[in-house]
Amino acid sequence: MNRIHLLRQAGLLLCVLMLGVAASTASAAPAAPAVRVHVNARAQGTAFPHFWEQMFGSGRAVLALRDDYRKDLVHVKQATGFSYVRPHGILDREVGLFHLKDGKPVYNFSYVDQIYDGLLARGVKPFVELSFMPPDLASDPKAIHSFWYHQNVSPPKSYALWDGMIKAFARHLIQRYGIDEVSSWYFEVWNEPNIDFWRGKPAQSTYFTLYDHTARALKAVSPRLRVGGPATAQAAWVPAFLEHAKKDHVPVDFVSTHVYGDDTAKNVFHTDEDIPRRDMVCRAVGKVHKQILASPYPHMPLIMSEYNASYANLPNVTDSVFMGPWLANTIRECAGKIQIMSYWSFSDVFEEQGVVKTPFYGGFGLIAEDRIDKPVFNAFAMLHRLGHVRLPVKGDDVLATRTKDGHVVLALWNYAPPVGKTADYTPGKPQGSTRHFSVDVTHLGNATRATVWRLDRDHGNVIKTFNAMGRPAFPSRQQIRELRAAGRMAPPEIVQVKDGRFGLDIPPQGLVVMELR
Repeated sequence: MNRIHLLRQAGLLLCVLMLGVAASTASAAPAAPAVRVHVNARAQGTAFPHFWEQMFGSGRAVLALRDDYRKDLVHVKQATGFSYVRPHGILDREVGLFHLKDGKPVYNFSYVDQIYDGLLARGVKPFVELSFMPPDLASDPKAIHSFWYHQNVSPPKSYALWDGMIKAFARHLIQRYGIDEVSSWYFEVWNEPNIDFWRGKPAQSTYFTLYDHTARALKAVSPRLRVGGPATAQAAWVPAFLEHAKKDHVPVDFVSTHVYGDDTAKNVFHTDEDIPRRDMVCRAVGKVHKQILASPYPHMPLIMSEYNASYANLPNVTDSVFMGPWLANTIRECAGKIQIMSYWSFSDVFEEQGVVKTPFYGGFGLIAEDRIDKPVFNAFAMLHRLGHVRLPVKGDDVLATRTKDGHVVLALWNYAPPVGKTADYTPGKPQGSTRHFSVDVTHLGNATRATVWRLDRDHGNVIKTFNAMGRPAFPSRQQIRELRAAGRMAPPEIVQVKDGRFGLDIPPQGLVVMELR
């Protein structure tokens, strides 16, 4: 009798447990549906130049004399093969190019030569942003910007002196490096004259005057020199700039402008839309692309000479694995609309807000202080593997490409917004669910394996280790060694392929690049 009672109790307990499991399963968020990806490896495809990794921004020009800047430059060059770097401030006081003596101009190219020699020796060309105003040439000595290095942002007090400086600068570069070399560079007039980097009044017309003088001075030295602008923030002024250039017969070889993922629709599009961070950059690229097509110069090259997911120092954005899917999606959305996009910036050897106080503060660079790779460095290194032919494929979370050797390279990602809403890094899991990708590649030949590189919370993510350390402001040498190791790209995995089919899971904020040979 007791045994039967015990069996009944055990049965009742089992039913309760099963009901609990069922209730728990019912209340859990449903798994995201599988993403089905179909690619024809022999499809004709379209040209897919690597516009996102031809150029990077950097801290101001004088920082190029530092050893850590140069080491970071080499490291990013090895990972991406980039060709140009764009720093601010080649005309700043600390570079020493211009001063007046007894009212006459004196030019000193010592630091200019060391800066450009160092870049060229490492296989990178200058994208010459002609900024900011040398103090002896400033019309307003008090027009000092709030950046830590306090550059002067006033118009020149004499355009005769400005023109003479630009011509002397261009002649010197040609004499030192040769016209064939210097004509492969870009010369961009100023930086973001539509906001507080320019104190001319009214801003647009006085900037156009600066541009006119600069472009004509450069072309007077050699018509082969490439010059452009308006280098505006928030994708501004482009139609007016091109109309002005046409009307007044001012030389222009390219259009440049800037945008960031957290710029507002009000500033960029003059609307009240709520444009997500993932879409803002390429919405702005599309806007300017259409403006150029409708301008007197429909074939003018477009260079986004600054962009990033954020213009602020947000550790939960620019330091995090969020940047992998964000970058991949940006490449997908912008392809075919632009010639060059310059990520801001390649390194956290960078002092706009002052001397770096901790390795991970939401800096813009691919590499943190002490030469520690961030997740975004690994994202660029992974996406560098994409081929130069884009293959047709459906979906907003996949890129399919073919290399010159006929290999298929795919990028797959699971976009999720940044964790947290403040500038403080908030450890935690991102929103969303792990997604299963079911891939079918036809006409693949005899491929039986795919090589897979991952970036996510547990792969190539130095922040996980930094958080476990307690986020030390000044890591010890041993901790720096550990962080460098943790920041390296995770070793590739091998996935079995059968008849061109395979599957894999990607967690939220995860990026996968895979190569099928």
